[in-house]
Amino acid sequence: MKKLLLSLVAVAAFAFTTQAQTEKGKFLVGGNVGFSTSKVDGADKSDISFKVIPSAGYFVSDNFAIGTGVGYAYDKSVSDKNLNQAIEVAPFGRYYVGLSDQFKFFGQLAVPMAFGNDKELDAKGKTGDKTASTTSIGAYLSPGFAFFPTKRVGIELSVSGLGYNNYSVKNELTGDKVKTNSFGLNANTADINLGVQFHF
Repeated sequence: MKKLLLSLVAVAAFAFTTQAQTEKGKFLVGGNVGFSTSKVDGADKSDISFKVIPSAGYFVSDNFAIGTGVGYAYDKSVSDKNLNQAIEVAPFGRYYVGLSDQFKFFGQLAVPMAFGNDKELDAKGKTGDKTASTTSIGAYLSPGFAFFPTKRVGIELSVSGLGYNNYSVKNELTGDKVKTNSFGLNANTADINLGVQFHF
């Protein structure tokens, strides 16, 4: 009887620790990091692009977290003779649905915003004067799955999902503004995002 009682307590404790990641009052910490480089034949320098956006969220109720990411994006294209640098802010809301003790489905609504500027580059990649101010505001609904190998780590797979983006460029010399609106659905299984979130 004593062994049975201890076994039940152990099973209950395991179930609690695997379910505890998305309880009210918990935090999740993660982020987005990206880097790419390419070189056009004949160009003196390579094109470089990188992004670092750490994020944090708080579970305001069981399975529902709100938070934001704040970071920096850098896109240097020698082939296009342009450098774009931007500060990015990406508030989000995320809801989890438990499929089992260690697997959960989630949906996330994010509203990423980027505020930056364009600068001209010469053929050798040297930065020149500011040519434009840029603003990007979007809304993205992304589905995904999270696997919790431990109560503090969630390994996630997600697709880009449904998205809208408004991108505007204001010319510094003329004051003219060009806006581009885009809307689309990207559920391509070849374009899966892999990430890790830490739960506290």
